[in-house]
Amino acid sequence: MKELQYINRYFLKYKGRLLLGLIVTIIAAIFKLFVPIIIGDTLNIVEQYVTGEGITLSEVKSELIKNILLIIGTTLLAALFTFIMRQTIIVVSRYIEYDLKNVVFKQYERLSLSFYKQNRTGDLMSRISEDVGKVRMYTGPAIMYSTTTVTLFIVVISYMFYTAPLLTLYAILPLPILSILVYKLSIAIHKRSTVVQQYLSSLTTFAQESFSGISVIKAYGIETRTNDGFIELSEGSKEKNIDLAKVQALFFPLMVLLIGVSNIAVVYVGGKQFIDGLIDFGTIVEFLIYVNMLTWPVAIVGWVSSMVQQAEASQKRINEFLNEEPAIQNLVAEATPIKGKITFENLSFTYPDTNITALKNVSFSVNPGETLAVIGNTGSGKSTLLELIGRLYDVEHGMLKLDEVPLKDLNLDSVRGAIGYVPQDAFLFSESIRSNIKFGKEDASDKDVIEAAKLAAVHKNIVGFSKGYDTVLGERGITLSGGQKQRVSIARAIIKDPKILLFDDCLSAVDTETEEEILGNLHKISQDKTTIIVSHRVSSAKNADKIIVLEDGQIIQQGTHNELVNQDGYYKELFHKQLSEKEM
Repeated sequence: MKELQYINRYFLKYKGRLLLGLIVTIIAAIFKLFVPIIIGDTLNIVEQYVTGEGITLSEVKSELIKNILLIIGTTLLAALFTFIMRQTIIVVSRYIEYDLKNVVFKQYERLSLSFYKQNRTGDLMSRISEDVGKVRMYTGPAIMYSTTTVTLFIVVISYMFYTAPLLTLYAILPLPILSILVYKLSIAIHKRSTVVQQYLSSLTTFAQESFSGISVIKAYGIETRTNDGFIELSEGSKEKNIDLAKVQALFFPLMVLLIGVSNIAVVYVGGKQFIDGLIDFGTIVEFLIYVNMLTWPVAIVGWVSSMVQQAEASQKRINEFLNEEPAIQNLVAEATPIKGKITFENLSFTYPDTNITALKNVSFSVNPGETLAVIGNTGSGKSTLLELIGRLYDVEHGMLKLDEVPLKDLNLDSVRGAIGYVPQDAFLFSESIRSNIKFGKEDASDKDVIEAAKLAAVHKNIVGFSKGYDTVLGERGITLSGGQKQRVSIARAIIKDPKILLFDDCLSAVDTETEEEILGNLHKISQDKTTIIVSHRVSSAKNADKIIVLEDGQIIQQGTHNELVNQDGYYKELFHKQLSEKEM
């Protein structure tokens, strides 16, 4: 139960509802006790009339009507309290599930990029859905059934011993055996269920990746091979599910068998005691009802034990990352104003997960209102510059300053709130185009959305769609072309109106004419902003105030476009190469 101690805070939060639920559970169990007693009394009255013990038919009818009404009344009350019990304890478990999912999701948002590089999406989804669901079973059904079982045992067994001690011993003798066997079965079921869940996770991940990469699968014509892979996983899943079903199939037959043994014991021993005049005939019937009433709670003991085991295992998986501190910490509580001056001082950076050194002794600065272009080959460290400015990673060697203040000494939310970032791989959500653009500014008006789309040169494309800005995109924006996705992402950054604009090769999928239009619009709106444009095109860099050229993480050239085209080196070669390609 060590891992489940985390849940105690939620029990305290909802202690009022839980206490009410426990009280109602006890009341409901007590009301269930009365029905067998009334039935036993009814049979004793009938027996007295049949044996001619001085009771008239009218008295029998009167007693029967009274007892029938009592049975209906107690049953209705027991049902009412059972309903209230479920409305309190089970509803509390749903509240706890809601709170826990929110905590898990918030932690997901806090954790750094390195965490997501080390964990698979399918596994993270399983923790927030399957694992939280298993914990909910512990906070609701396990508590409810445990309380019901304990209450019934105390009340029913006490009454049975008071009425007929010897008969009680024979009646409950098979129940501990049933509990032990159910416990053993629950362990076997738990082990097989874990394997089934693992196969389910693998199937989900395989299907998710196949759907996301369906265009690649079709392009390479590997549908058959992909289908074979899915069939192989499905076959394994089927076998494990059959193994689980075989064990589960023993559960109810075993329970019915031991119920039958208890009933036989009650009938045989109770019959002998009735013949000997030690008990009434109604007592035998009462005991038969009580035995059947106790059987399910006894079986529940093993089931609850299994639920607790599964919840413990699931909470352990959840705690593994709930207790993990993000690599990027917000060290400043108060908001800090951001103007936009960026300074790199002898900065070197190595990715912690791959141990690849992306930047080596890099130094430069960009003032508010200036545009810096970063040129270089793939793997030269261009994107790393932008990731460090957004503090997706912390700098270990050298210094990165914003407004002459080390980045760590600024409020993290203020820093990221001042940045409009357009990644190299444009990511759009499965919502409308309008919602995707408003992602940069939630309270933006439709006029703002259209203006941002015009500046990103995508407005004409959007109005050409049948539903315009209300067009709902497919997963990851698959409805749009690569260039359209990039331009919608640019519109998202523009509408935010940030102090710093970071563009990571986000014009690679647009033609040169559209590129010129977007760059011209960006020049107009970035007069008071710090803008950094990462690109492999000279056309994107030529109008920048400063240009730096990276190679293997080092700055090999820097200056303006005119200065660099007159220097022998990478930039001049790239310029003439792209110029000749354009002319051709």
